[in-house]
Amino acid sequence: MATRISFLGLGAMGYPMAGHLADKGFEVTVYNRTTAVAEKWLTQYSGQLALTPALAVTNADVVITCVGNDNDVRSIYCGSQNQNDGIFSSLQDNTILIDHTTTSANLACELAQIAQQHQAHFMDAPVSGGQIGAEKGCLTIMVGGDKTTYQQAQPIMQSYAQAISLIGEVGYGQRCKMINQLCITGILQGLSEALSFAKASGIDAETVVNTLQHGAAGSWQMVNRTETMMKDQFDFGFAVDWMRKDLAICFDEAERLQVKLPLAELVDQAYKKLQTNGHGRSDTSVLIKQFNNWK
Repeated sequence: MATRISFLGLGAMGYPMAGHLADKGFEVTVYNRTTAVAEKWLTQYSGQLALTPALAVTNADVVITCVGNDNDVRSIYCGSQNQNDGIFSSLQDNTILIDHTTTSANLACELAQIAQQHQAHFMDAPVSGGQIGAEKGCLTIMVGGDKTTYQQAQPIMQSYAQAISLIGEVGYGQRCKMINQLCITGILQGLSEALSFAKASGIDAETVVNTLQHGAAGSWQMVNRTETMMKDQFDFGFAVDWMRKDLAICFDEAERLQVKLPLAELVDQAYKKLQTNGHGRSDTSVLIKQFNNWK
């Protein structure tokens, strides 16, 4: 019998991820807060539609969630106020729960404890690679959970990922994602400064990438974002709004750990100004607009 998977959250990431599962032959039931999106998904892929999280997971072997923030995740698992419509209300015993949302580590630990009470197994498994990575099925997944559950879930996640790592116990997947976002933030700040300098010098983007990408300065951001940054194109990719949400999680964790994040704080303030100027939905590479020769 095919593994029965419930996928909740068909946003820019979840929509293609659920599609890969259907294409791999899994029995997929989908739920999305906006039902029309789930109905559209069913015109492209084989599966079933559920109208509440509780109905979506009733017969599931594996439940996968990919939504917006801590509040969205807590609501979809625990149900809306005074309503018995959340995931935890109708699970089978030994259901595997995989949350691909980027959240706080504290929430992941909270949900893992509740899952235990329902004889279920929770893993936090945030992803990196963006919408393009989700569409191509080549995401990177950072997992927090126990080894047995991870080994059971790994073949399923391989449907849409090229690299999956068990980082540690529940909560450590989210902490690894925080590290990922801090790295990206620093790289984009450096790349923005460098390209601003290059533009002032009259050096074109293609020359920069072809020369530097194979050396010590090379990065995914350089290879995939230099040309669009130089062309002033930012209507795609990972939005500033979402990066600021992720950085807020990093700052909360850093305060708990008593760690300073001066560069991330500097970049966050630049993103805040860009939001004010209407760039909340622009790709994070819009950071380059903080410099005068891009305004």
